[in-house]
Amino acid sequence: MESSLQLLLAIFVPLLIAFTARKKKSLSTSGAVAGFFVMALHIFVGFRFGAMLLAFFYSSSTVTKIGEDRKRTLDPDFKEGGQRNWLQVLANSGIASVLVVAIWVLTGGQDKCLNSEDSALITSLIGAVVGHYSCCNGDTWSSELGILSDKPPRLITTFKTVKKGTNGGVTKTGILAAAAAGSVIGLSFVLFGFSTTRCESNIVALKQLLVIPIATLAGLCGSIIDSLLGATLQFTGFCSVRRKIVGKPGPTVKRISGTSFLDNNAVNFVSIMLTSIITSIACLYIF
Repeated sequence: MESSLQLLLAIFVPLLIAFTARKKKSLSTSGAVAGFFVMALHIFVGFRFGAMLLAFFYSSSTVTKIGEDRKRTLDPDFKEGGQRNWLQVLANSGIASVLVVAIWVLTGGQDKCLNSEDSALITSLIGAVVGHYSCCNGDTWSSELGILSDKPPRLITTFKTVKKGTNGGVTKTGILAAAAAGSVIGLSFVLFGFSTTRCESNIVALKQLLVIPIATLAGLCGSIIDSLLGATLQFTGFCSVRRKIVGKPGPTVKRISGTSFLDNNAVNFVSIMLTSIITSIACLYIF
């Protein structure tokens, strides 16, 4: 009965969310289709994973819409409504989707608590998913709120003041936002975990609360990694004709930082992967 209910929720909840997100322009048509399958997969495997994905999607979509008029003139990658296509959906959920499938196969569809004594592999995989969405949310909140800071950003590699919208530029507002974003992911995992997952003992159950500070640090760590990659491997320049920050070199563009080795999606993918690995290892030692 429970599995049937979970399957129904895994179909209808993502369908409703994808349709609504497309209507509100948070997702493009391709993004809505990809989002449906990703959300359905997460919810089917476990409500905790679905909760983290939805916490990321809704909170990041909300902060993306804050100060759109200012961002339009500052952000070279600005999209109306923060609309995401299928590539961006997979860049922000592809690794997690592979991880939750692995967890489902290894656990036989059972929800497991973070407990290395019971299963080090499952604990590390769950930790990686937590790190994944903490990084995604941390990077989004940091970028979307940091660019609205009254103080100019500083390039993370040199600490020199740079123009707003520069890849690798960090602000105090952005750093605090990244930590807060990570805590939202940790809180969603814990709240749904207490109501849907049975742990081996009360002590193990209480230890799950440590996911909140771990996710907070993962959000911060992911944002820092993203900024380091953005400052070194992602191009930022200033166009003298358009009088704004741009992400591609050209005859009228003066380089500010970075190279054209990675684009924004690639930077996100690498930072997510690294943060997932770091969080996975941390969970092995803590739980």
